[in-house]
Order: sequence, then structure tokens, then C-alpha cells
Amino acid sequence: MSGIPQLHGIPAQNRAKSGFKVASAERTKNRVSGEANGARGGLYIRFGKRIFDIIGALSALAIAGPVLLLCAAVVRLESRGPVFFRQWRVGQNGRPFQIFKLRTMIQGADKQGLKITAKGDPRITRVGRFLRKTKMDELPQLFNVLRGEMSLVGPRPEVPEYTVKYNLAERKILDVKPGITGPASLAHINEEQLLAGRADKEHFYVTTIMRRKLEIDLTYCRNISLFEDLKNILLTLGALFIPGGSQTKSLETSPPASEGAAD
Repeated sequence: MSGIPQLHGIPAQNRAKSGFKVASAERTKNRVSGEANGARGGLYIRFGKRIFDIIGALSALAIAGPVLLLCAAVVRLESRGPVFFRQWRVGQNGRPFQIFKLRTMIQGADKQGLKITAKGDPRITRVGRFLRKTKMDELPQLFNVLRGEMSLVGPRPEVPEYTVKYNLAERKILDVKPGITGPASLAHINEEQLLAGRADKEHFYVTTIMRRKLEIDLTYCRNISLFEDLKNILLTLGALFIPGGSQTKSLETSPPASEGAAD
């Protein structure tokens, strides 16, 4: 696929308000957020995090490469369609990029329902259920890290349809490169189960879950450090390989966060 997507009919004025602009390479390279990078603008923020990402991604691919190839083969054998699923997401400074995942749903599933997925979604294949449970479907995003589109640790990138719903304060999340894992991802590692029993899945996600995730990730963005990144990676490994290592925070007993007015 080439070029920039049409963003599924999102009005141009909304894209502009959300910060979803494709700036020139130089402008994007030189843009620095005062809040995200000001007081913390040390060597790790400017250089170390990228080095950490490259070394970490290459190491992970060297270790998990055979597993990734095996999973890709099983996906190919189980159902028709491509091995990899690609979807447009909004990255740092509002730049669109295609995120890579192992395909866990039937071919064309993204055009047949909501952008979010709940446990028990009939579009998910049998192999896909296993890949999602173990998070192995996320392994191809290591290539996004090597391409410079993502970081190992950071806020999860959203689809354009949800990014335009960010309020002014929440748009500061776009000052930081999105990540494969992060504190909000860990807090909602079982998000699909939380959505499964709700009739208003998309509304609940946008008005409650997404808001809480943004709040958590904005705190991370103000405190980026090597220690925080290492801690989140270790917590992620613990959540995946230690039973009960992480639980989704309950949102049922808390009032939904306000969606906020668009600016």
C-alpha cells in the first residue's frame, strides 16, 4: 500500500484540530514538546532511548524470531488471507504509520465491525485467540521499532477515528513516540475481557477506557527515563509469563472520565 490513507471520511478540519498533519521531515525532526522533553531533555531522551530501542528490538527478534516464523506459518495454514495485518495508526507528532501485527481475525475483519475487539468476537480465528492471549500477535511491531515509528515503551497508538476525539490536554500524547508496551497497556492488559460484557463497547471504550489509558500514559510521558522503560519491560514479561502477574483495573465502580470538548 502506498500513500496516505483517506482516514475513512474524517473531516479535514477535524484532522487538523487533532494534530493529524503530515509535516515535512525537517519540521517533524526539529519539533520538541516543552512538557514532554523540557525538564527531562537529557541524553536518554535525545539519544539513549533510540539506542535502547534498536538494541532491544534486535535482541528480541534474535530470541523470538523462530517463534514469530512458527506463528506466521500457523496463521497462514489456518485461514485464508495475509499473514500480517497492517493498520493505519497515529504516531509521534500526528504522523500516520502502518502498524504490523500477526493476523488474528478473518480476512477483511476491520471492515466488518468496530475498530475495537472484545473477548468472544466471532471475527477472531482459533489461532488468533491464542496469539492475542499470549500477545504474540504484537511481535511484528519490533519491525516498527527498527523503522523508527514506534518505541519499545510508550503510549499505544490509536486509529485516526479515535485520535480526533482527544481533547487539548490529551493531544500532548502525540509529542511522544508510541510504544509496544507501557504503563497503560499493562493496566489494561485484559481489556478485551472488560469490553466483552458491554452492549455499548465503542462508547465505553472512548469515554472511559481510552480516557484512563491516556491519563496513565501522559504521566509516563512526563517521567520518561531508562529506569521507567526497563521497569515497564520487566513488568510486561512478568504479566505474560507469570500467572496473575497483571490484572486489568476495574472501571465498573468508577465514573467515566469526561470526554472533553474538541479544540
